[in-house]
Amino acid sequence: MLHRFAFSNFQSFRERTEVNWLLDGKVSEAVWSTRSAAGERASTVMAVIGANASGKTALLKPLLFLNWFARESFAANPAADLPFEPHFAAQDQPSEFELDMTVDGELWRYTLRCTAKRVLEESLYVRRTRMGYVFVRQWDEDSQSYRVKQQDFGFKASEALKVRPNASLLSTAAQYGVPLAQRLVQANVSTNVHRWGRHIGDDQLFQAASHFAEHPQSRERAVQLLKRWDFGLSSIEIREVDAKSPDGSMSKVWFPFGIHQTGKELKATLPFTLESSGTQSAFILLHRLLPVLERGGLAVIDEFENDLHPHMLEPILSLFADSKTNPHGAQLLFTCHAMEVLNILHKSQVMLVEKDENNESTAWRLDSVEGIRSDDNFYAKYMAGAYGAVPQL
Repeated sequence: MLHRFAFSNFQSFRERTEVNWLLDGKVSEAVWSTRSAAGERASTVMAVIGANASGKTALLKPLLFLNWFARESFAANPAADLPFEPHFAAQDQPSEFELDMTVDGELWRYTLRCTAKRVLEESLYVRRTRMGYVFVRQWDEDSQSYRVKQQDFGFKASEALKVRPNASLLSTAAQYGVPLAQRLVQANVSTNVHRWGRHIGDDQLFQAASHFAEHPQSRERAVQLLKRWDFGLSSIEIREVDAKSPDGSMSKVWFPFGIHQTGKELKATLPFTLESSGTQSAFILLHRLLPVLERGGLAVIDEFENDLHPHMLEPILSLFADSKTNPHGAQLLFTCHAMEVLNILHKSQVMLVEKDENNESTAWRLDSVEGIRSDDNFYAKYMAGAYGAVPQL
């Protein structure tokens, strides 16, 4: 379960910024949330809103970068730069990242300070009676080498010293079979965001179809939801079809077909390319949400409501509210331009983002705004500019 993440000097964010999911005792138990085995209570959804180009997508990326770095950087090209961009006015300064999460009932803190060329410091802490280090890895500029200290981590010291400058010690230890490292890198994260922004393209239909072909129970759940949400579908079939690659070769791919029943006898089968943009978007969105709802984890979605009617927001978001549809406490972080979301979520579940005249982004949780009340009309006040994070036209 994610508690919070913080970062600085990342894309349009120059100063330290924190996204905190924790809820205190003042927040009603009716607010969509989950409890860890250690007792902390965290929201299951977090919306990010603000003007175009304010930094909303950039607010998602540090979390995804940390996920990639801790899990997959071992396999990166040894000569490659780390895949992130610092603020253009602070190119010569390091970027910093911090993440708190619970795994198996324990609170863990992972920190990273780095440039695009190398890790300067990487550390892992765990809370028992208090926070104590599991490992700390630091770059020594004088000796041009790393210093590493460990405590009950289990990674061979001689191997820990040889971890590449552009790789995580945690990722490397997992590849070497260190049990604790392997356990901590198993996070289930689903997203439509990559280094350059939101993933778009026709291949998303193929990816979604492939997922549902491999997971028939998940496909049936998606069908039931799409039928309930008034898309005019009676079922969905996933078929193998011939597809031509850019080099001209042919291959088999999975592709979805919508089944439409009119009356008792008339049935039409349409390839999903002929379905509405909203139907396609909902199908693709479900292939990203259902895996984390079924197994637990985190979904990070940019432009959540893309091609969907605003009335669709609540039924989709509510999948994360009920223990019946979210039995493992999965969490959702998303950006959104449909301000109707302010009528659905609690003030603790909304991050506002804006960018100033120096092209620096800032973000804050809505409940940190002075004088805000739980019974305020958030939608009306936001639209009137009372909270900031609106376009200055």
